[in-house]
Amino acid sequence: MAFDLPSLPYAMDALAPHISQETLEFHYGKHHQAYVNNLNGMVEGTDLASASLEDVIAQAEGGMFNNAAQVWNHTFYWNSMSPGGGGAPDGAVGGAIGSAFGSYDAFRTQFVQAAMTQFGSGWAWLVDAGSGLEIMKTANADLPMAHSAKALLTVDVWEHAYYIDYRNARPDYLNTFMDSLVNWDHVAAQMG
Repeated sequence: MAFDLPSLPYAMDALAPHISQETLEFHYGKHHQAYVNNLNGMVEGTDLASASLEDVIAQAEGGMFNNAAQVWNHTFYWNSMSPGGGGAPDGAVGGAIGSAFGSYDAFRTQFVQAAMTQFGSGWAWLVDAGSGLEIMKTANADLPMAHSAKALLTVDVWEHAYYIDYRNARPDYLNTFMDSLVNWDHVAAQMG
């Protein structure tokens, strides 16, 4: 069973002007596709050839783990954004964030700080680690499920996620992500 590049949950230009179509053409169309292609080449002829993506992540090491995890991470990232998203959540998500962090503003500050201080390539996550909501950051292809945590939201801080639109201004990208892109419905679905 070959892995396929999952469809984006919106049109290639739907996140503009915050994330350009050009960024998605490269980030989704080239980077994400390359992880899928690499993974397919690595699992072919192995015991993991018919495994689920999550099973490959759980059992693989090295390059196979990196490519499988990056297929999963990117798919989760695309779903963590939506046109017209961002801002403070309400309902159950807003209540859970308020309980865990004291307020949305406190959460937002801590989440952006985690993403800002992830040295080099990686991710910042809102997770359920079993005892409530927490913020986690991971380097390279690492992801929450490798640490027994459930991902609820992520932002990609590899430079190719923002360099076309924001150059080296990671703070501008992160503020835009929080204010205009976060898909709180996706977070709610993960919590449900």
